[in-house]
Formats: sequence, structure tokens, C-alpha cells
Amino acid sequence: MLTIRGIEIEDTFAEAFPLACARVVLTAEHPRLVQSAAAAATGNASSVIGCDAEAGVDRLMGPEETPDGRPGASLLFFGYSRPALEQSLISRIGQGILPCPTTAAYNGLTVDPAKCLQVGSRIRFFGDGWQSSKLLENRRFWRIPVMDGEFVVEETFGAGKGVAGGNLILQGTSREVTLQAAERAADAMASVPGVILPFAHGIVRAGSKVGSRYPKLKASTNETFCPSLRGQVKSELHPKAAVAYELVVDGLDLESVRQSMRLGIGAAAIPGIVRIGAGNYGGKLGPFLIHLKDLVGTAAEPC
Repeated sequence: MLTIRGIEIEDTFAEAFPLACARVVLTAEHPRLVQSAAAAATGNASSVIGCDAEAGVDRLMGPEETPDGRPGASLLFFGYSRPALEQSLISRIGQGILPCPTTAAYNGLTVDPAKCLQVGSRIRFFGDGWQSSKLLENRRFWRIPVMDGEFVVEETFGAGKGVAGGNLILQGTSREVTLQAAERAADAMASVPGVILPFAHGIVRAGSKVGSRYPKLKASTNETFCPSLRGQVKSELHPKAAVAYELVVDGLDLESVRQSMRLGIGAAAIPGIVRIGAGNYGGKLGPFLIHLKDLVGTAAEPC
């Protein structure tokens, strides 16, 4: 068993899997409008188990970084397939970004043109025949008349192969200390470019397992980490643990997810945390096995 600062690092792995991914660069005239549109476009997008996509804000952007020289944000979206992701972007840009004052939406991912998603080319029909297009440097944009001017949206958005399902499970002696550690970990993990933590506040209290005793459910509560079920099930909780929280991370590539988890482990290793582990399904769910012992490296101490 390895430890960091006296905290047990479980000899296990996070099991990540590929999802189609896209990056949307959202801009508006003021940062507060960027944040409102970003929240609307990425809402209800925590898990593809029950949502059409997993989505979040990668980072905020300054005017010098955006295509139109205005404040912006990089939004990442992940879906089961390119067709499913395409439909998600059409819906989320069309319903979350287009209605918000002064906004525009641009493609932020360069990939094979043959794998591009038809997004602006579909949203343009909202213009009811009044829309127009403009070609700039081989990129086509659609201009849709709206009540404060025009909504600009790029015709196609790139779709790449992202990595989803990286995770850490923190166990602590109290809710207060475990939540503090989880918040520290979430902040550190989110600092890596090209990743998102799709759940609210970056933290999951409702860890799940595949399947259920109810046939229609794809997933259900992971009872092995529920403190209230100790004594009734085979518990995975440390004897001193009163609470467990999970952190889930998606990224544009495997190395970004690994780096995010590495930083999360270091940030979470505070007094009161008794075990840091990860969730997996025995290697049956995804091809990317991220072993915690490889992440901690020389920072770990033999127990």
C-alpha cells in the first residue's frame, strides 16, 4: 500500500472510455453574458447515463483569444457518438446561447473536415429565410437576424475523440473535511487546459454502478460507498471513513485527464482524508486504465 502524507492511496485504477468531443468558443459583449450563456448551454449535462451530453466550461477567455475580439469562454461537450453530439450542439447552442443577448458561437476544435458536425448549417433555419452566410479564411459563418442585431454561428464544428470517466474517490473522517478536500481537488483538476468536471461543483455524492435490480435503470447507487449501508452490504469504505465523494473528469486527450487526476490527488491529501481511490468496472467498461500508483510516482511513500 502506498501513502501520501500518511493518507492511503488505493492500489486501483480509474477506468476511462472514449467519447466524441467538441469545443465551442462562446463570446458576448460582457463577461456576465458569457457566463449566463455558458451556464444555459452546459446545464443538465453531468453524465451521458441520463443526459444527452457531458459538458462544462473549460476556461474563460480574454478578448485577445477569441475570433471576434470579445470576452469569451471555451465550452467542452462529450457525447456517445458524432451524430448524438451533433444533435446536442444544435439543441444547446440553439436554446442556450442563441437567445442570450449579444452572443456568438464558434468552432474551437481543428479536426479532419470529414468528421465535422453540421451545427450552424442547421441552426440557420431559425432565420426563416432572412439568414445570410459569409466565408472568411475557408470558414463559413451564418448570420441570423435577432432582436438585438445578429447571432453569428459557425457552420461546422469539429468532432474529436475525447476521454471520459477519469475519476477519484475521496474518503474522509467527516463531511466537512471530505468536502474541503474535494473542493481543493476539483479546483486543481479543473486548472488543466482541455478538461472539465461535468458534475455540479465538480463533485459527485451520488456515485453509481452499472445496472440495477430494477431492469429499466442503466445505473444505480453504488451501495458499497454509502455510509448508511455499512453492515448491510460489503462496504468499500475505510474503517475510519464517514463520507466519500467522487470527482469525475473528461478531457480532450488521455494525458490531460491523467494530469488532472494527478493534481487532484495532491490537492486532496489533507488531514482527515483516510483513503484516495478510484472507481472501475474491472476493465470491462473502457480501454483506458489510469492506475493511481503511476500518477503519484515518487511522491508516494511505501506503507
